[in-house]
Amino acid sequence: MVRMLFSRLAALVPVVFGVSVVVFLMLHLSPGDPAVLAAGMEASEADIQNVRQSLGLDRSLPVQYVEFVQRAVTGDFGSSFRTHRPVMQEIAPRYVATLQLTLAAMAFAVVIGIGLGIVTATFEMKWLDSLSEFLAILGLSVPGFFLGLIMMLLFSVYLGWLPLSGNDSWSSVILPAITLGVSNAAIVSRVTQASLTEVLRMDYVRTAKAKGVRRSVIVWRHALRNALMPVVTVVGLQSGYLLGGAVVVETVFAWPGIGRLIVQSIAGRDFPVIQASVLLVSLTFVAINLLTDLLYGVIDPRVVQK
Repeated sequence: MVRMLFSRLAALVPVVFGVSVVVFLMLHLSPGDPAVLAAGMEASEADIQNVRQSLGLDRSLPVQYVEFVQRAVTGDFGSSFRTHRPVMQEIAPRYVATLQLTLAAMAFAVVIGIGLGIVTATFEMKWLDSLSEFLAILGLSVPGFFLGLIMMLLFSVYLGWLPLSGNDSWSSVILPAITLGVSNAAIVSRVTQASLTEVLRMDYVRTAKAKGVRRSVIVWRHALRNALMPVVTVVGLQSGYLLGGAVVVETVFAWPGIGRLIVQSIAGRDFPVIQASVLLVSLTFVAINLLTDLLYGVIDPRVVQK
């Protein structure tokens, strides 16, 4: 497992390097002068030059990149152009809120998706399979903003069970998490069903049935573990996508997440916040992929031996 960990970490080095280069060049490839944006549109030429020197924009690109990496390692991304607060103070609570929403959404998707997939694959009933397929297509087809508005209208306005928006209590995460997790639950359900159905048709399962082993034991102790590999892959990929793609749900429910912050920063051309946010989300995506690879070794020890 240790050798596998180091090999995966070595493979991630060029990925992290490429991400850092792209994030660094965002500031220089975007139209406009970053020094003017930082100093303000009404700043004098002398003030702009002072800001350019303080930001290091008068140096060569390789030198600026090295300084950018050095500051990024220590968590220093400068100050926001809009609020003039340290960038990490701007994005830290937003990142935690998005991480909270993502974890809740994926927990919902995994529980519902794997549960529905197991039931559909185990009880081979045509009507149940058709119902599962219909729910999966419905979950993938309904836009997130529409589903969010419907759930707000039903559970918040009419029934009054859950908060309408914001992040004031633990119950505030329920509606946006379900809205965000429905489409992922549909994907996990279909993948689980397909993988488990294939495993249940293998020879060792037939042998276990012939020996009189109970069906529940076959499914939970033998078949499910072998069927989890593609499910883990899908869950890992979808978890990474949710971190950066939750902006629609965050907007609908006024959730103070990093997705909304990136959109607001792009509109205000707040490059330090954009750079730090994109880099943080990208590194989190990389970390999730690394964790997914390590889970392969836990589920199937033969992966570690390769």
